[in-house]
Amino acid sequence: MKLTEKMSYLQGLIDGLEIDSSTKEGKALIQMSEVMSELVLYVEDLQSQVDELTELCDILDEDLGAVEDDFYDDDYDCDDCDECDEDDDWDDDDEFDFDDDDDELYEITCPTCGDTILLDEGMIEEGSMNCPNCDELLEFDYDDLTIEDFEDKAEDEPEKK
Repeated sequence: MKLTEKMSYLQGLIDGLEIDSSTKEGKALIQMSEVMSELVLYVEDLQSQVDELTELCDILDEDLGAVEDDFYDDDYDCDDCDECDEDDDWDDDDEFDFDDDDDELYEITCPTCGDTILLDEGMIEEGSMNCPNCDELLEFDYDDLTIEDFEDKAEDEPEKK
């Protein structure tokens, strides 16, 4: 039995009681009956929306599955050439060096907030940047530096192996 059918049955029972709407109890029962009728309509509307959204989700799931099949499927290999025969998949034991060890990083300290920032050579060559912590403009001017400044720095650093 659907919710609307149950509410109709209950409404019939209340009508059959011939409740006097002039009494406090009668007014309360009639008002409860009307509120319940509105709630039943609201719940049915919500249920139809849920059903519609569920159907839409199922359609989207099927479409996404088709896209995934097209994107990840290797069934289109022709097996006649070396290009299609290549192993495009990454195995767990494949090793890749994602670190770019050639780039030196330079450490600076923001004079305003004291935050330590790591920069690469390209960032320094730009000439300036905003501190990511306090947004203070940091300018890099190494025109005034001499070769001795770099030699002093090299003497302070431990030897690299």
